[in-house]
Amino acid sequence: MARGILSQSAHACVIGCEEVETSHHLFFSCSIFRDLWHSNHDWIGVFGAVLYNIVDYFLQFTYLVGGSKTRRLFIQLIWLLCVWVMWNECNNRLFSNKENNIHQLLDRVKFHSYWWLKAANVVFVLGVHSWLACPLACLGIG
Repeated sequence: MARGILSQSAHACVIGCEEVETSHHLFFSCSIFRDLWHSNHDWIGVFGAVLYNIVDYFLQFTYLVGGSKTRRLFIQLIWLLCVWVMWNECNNRLFSNKENNIHQLLDRVKFHSYWWLKAANVVFVLGVHSWLACPLACLGIG
């Protein structure tokens, strides 16, 4: 790796599972990121069938909560934050040699979602501690 640019041969998953790092692997096979998705499902209280197509998974994840546009937008925010946290974790492991565990990654999703919504002037029914436990209730959509 010269000047922070990876060689063509550096295609193994940065988590260390020795598999080729593809989007399919990161979403469905990689133990850390797969567990991040499952933890997010548990946190927001939505469950569904296990899918193995990223587009289908996004659509299922987004529409699992059903109901209002507000609910779907919140779930889309969580989806995007998970992807962003995954991307940052890959870069931290690759370029900074820093690793986070699943609990730290989930906390990043929780806190960043809270901060992003607060920055957008979203009014929460409950405070940050309630947010960490039950975000849909805090938004008044749970």
